Amino acid sequence: MRTSPAFTASALLAGALLLTACGTETADSRGSAGANIAPSPTGLRACGLPTDPAQAAQDGVRITAVSGGAIGCGTPTGSGMVKARFRVANRAAQPLTYTVKFEVVAASGEALTYADHTIEHVAPGTTAQAGVTLGPVSRNAFGAHVRIFQVRSVPAAEAPSSSGPCPPSGVRVSADRGDAAMGLRVVGLHLQNCSTRPYRLDGFPQIQLLDLKRQPVTGVSVLHGSGGVSTVAGFDDPARAMTLQPGQSASSGLMWRNTVTDGTSVNVPYVRVTARPGTQPVTVTPELDLGTTGKLAVAPWKKDDAASR
Repeated sequence: MRTSPAFTASALLAGALLLTACGTETADSRGSAGANIAPSPTGLRACGLPTDPAQAAQDGVRITAVSGGAIGCGTPTGSGMVKARFRVANRAAQPLTYTVKFEVVAASGEALTYADHTIEHVAPGTTAQAGVTLGPVSRNAFGAHVRIFQVRSVPAAEAPSSSGPCPPSGVRVSADRGDAAMGLRVVGLHLQNCSTRPYRLDGFPQIQLLDLKRQPVTGVSVLHGSGGVSTVAGFDDPARAMTLQPGQSASSGLMWRNTVTDGTSVNVPYVRVTARPGTQPVTVTPELDLGTTGKLAVAPWKKDDAASR
């Protein structure tokens, strides 16, 4: 489903594990490579993982191995595909879906490449393992490292989807990566009727803001329409009832500014979206950096043109 021009965006990634490996090294339970590492002919540390466990773990996720990359091994030429293996441990009381963002960072702090990976439906008290490919890293990246930038987890029953099997609700709900310019942020919300029955929408999606622990955020006004945040197409259109036939889709959007004046900045990682009252909510992760504005604008649902689906 193609996104509406009014509701699109880009996201920055970033993440902590030294990538000084040209082979695969597996960390022990303390995050150590468990062996003495000899310096390479160039004086750089040869293949191995960091000894600081904080560099390899975050929020129940731990990097267990790194491989590839012509960095940290005294290799004067060439490049390599950097890969990482990681493990997720669900300590919550409900099944969770995890999205983990990784990044390869140069010694200078420059982001060289990044990737994210989603593990669906990790049951309570269990672990799951997966791998991620971060892409090639050139020979100029000596001293680079791989790190976990961000871990987000949502109840498995509320995980967003833009493809795959149709959820029991009969609709797929997701958020795009958004758009940002001059402190203004816009993220699109997208709904597709993937069922075999008509789906009725009327007005605005219901929005609930959640903090890192997925608890309600207070002190922010959720406004129907632009609310004076900015003038962006679609936000002040009148709310209309509509029926989506199977395969049809609709879009809404979130808009805010990241302005910071007096007070404490508010960051909202999770947003629970209910397409219409009484239906199963979906929790998306638009990473709202609301600054001290205290306002979030919401656009009404609008049926997508056939050309935009």
